[in-house]
Amino acid sequence: MSARLRDGSEALECPTCAATYAREERFCPTCGTPLVHGGLAAVSDPITERQERARKIKPQFAEGELVHLVGAHNQAEGEFIQGLLLEEGVPSLLRRSAGFDVPDFLAAGPRDVLVPQSGETTAREILLQAELISDDPVDRRIVAPGRLLAGLLAGFAVVLLVLWLGTLVIH
Repeated sequence: MSARLRDGSEALECPTCAATYAREERFCPTCGTPLVHGGLAAVSDPITERQERARKIKPQFAEGELVHLVGAHNQAEGEFIQGLLLEEGVPSLLRRSAGFDVPDFLAAGPRDVLVPQSGETTAREILLQAELISDDPVDRRIVAPGRLLAGLLAGFAVVLLVLWLGTLVIH
């Protein structure tokens, strides 16, 4: 039977030391293990994949709002990045990027990898070591406004030149 708190709500339990805590807690203060709903997991029960993943998470990396860490080209690459982060104890969330959130894309299309603020620095270091991101703060895909204007003006000049030569040939 599951443990109950004084207010009648179900308590969370530590699967390692069996201590009970309020629902606001996420990790056991004593041993750092993620808490589970009371009575749902006995010590003799087999550990599910989800529980195994939860045990890898380090509490110090699970605090704060979710922030965008990196973009993945597809779901498989995003899950690979999540696996790398989880091996170091950093939790992450994978979601479809804006504009690609329609069912037709399913596993295709870009994904955003989000991590809690407390784990962002560690997560960036992990991805730098794996050479999945560069430490160059400038994104090379961004075109400087001056270069963009110069390119547009050059293209416009070429179009005008072709039109002018076309009118000379016709006369």
